[in-house]
Amino acid sequence: MKNIPSLNALRAFEAAARHQSLVKAAEDLFVTQGAISRQVRQLETDLGVVLFERRNRGIFLTPVGEKLKQACQQAFGLLTSTIDELQQTSPITPLVVSCEPTIMMKWLIPNIMTFKKNHPDIEIHLVSGGGHIDFLRNSANLAIRRNDFIWNKSYAAEPLGKEWIGPVCLPDVESRLIAQQPLTLLHTHTRPEAWNDWMSGVKQIIPKQHEHWFEHFYILLEAVMAGHGAGISSIYMIEQELRDKRLSAPYGFIPDGSAYYLIPPNTFKANTPQAIFLEWLKRAFRKTYSQLTNLCHEHTTFCDVCTAHEHE
Repeated sequence: MKNIPSLNALRAFEAAARHQSLVKAAEDLFVTQGAISRQVRQLETDLGVVLFERRNRGIFLTPVGEKLKQACQQAFGLLTSTIDELQQTSPITPLVVSCEPTIMMKWLIPNIMTFKKNHPDIEIHLVSGGGHIDFLRNSANLAIRRNDFIWNKSYAAEPLGKEWIGPVCLPDVESRLIAQQPLTLLHTHTRPEAWNDWMSGVKQIIPKQHEHWFEHFYILLEAVMAGHGAGISSIYMIEQELRDKRLSAPYGFIPDGSAYYLIPPNTFKANTPQAIFLEWLKRAFRKTYSQLTNLCHEHTTFCDVCTAHEHE
């Protein structure tokens, strides 16, 4: 690299060689003719060769000059095409995903490492949010929502999977729940009809001894874990607790008629980061479904529901 002369001198020479004119080279590079002439003379001095023959007030390339001209054009051409490619390449834009807090904490975050391992080039940022989303004012460009509200009809929406609900409690409370003894029933203001929906779906009545209400679903689950009573939960929100046998779901889970969706502001093409993330979400939801039977107790009727679901 130390033997390479000034790039400015090489650029001046290449322009003069291409135009066979110092005047046109000066116009091309927005400098004076004298500047081009000085750069070329300095280049000849540095290299110890004659690049142009000067005859009849014109310049003509020598064989050495022709060889250097071709090398300069190849080098500058490669630089130009590489810089154009770099400038046209869009920077990696992360997918900012807005997700309802409890399912994000209890299901999405524990599972998303699988996605990151398989797609390290796709950056995912998670933000907590629920209900209506305004993509024009929100930093998110995707949203995961359950269809318990009406969203903007202009938004595209891709179904991810059905919602499955059922009663959960500590293992030592399981026998009382199965025997339908009076219990403290825990509710959340975000799903106030959860117990009624489940009892109506399975034609079972769980008598209440007391009731407690909580603002958010994840607080209800903490109350269940602390032994304050039994609550209705989504399968996605207590999957790990069931596997670790920290919680029991003696009646299994049933679909409650709602579903989860991935909502973008606009439709997206195949093989884009959005499409790849969508397909992974669908597979992850199906994987959770396929594991439901392993989390059910043999004495419940839920296994028949789950088997029917697998054949849909």
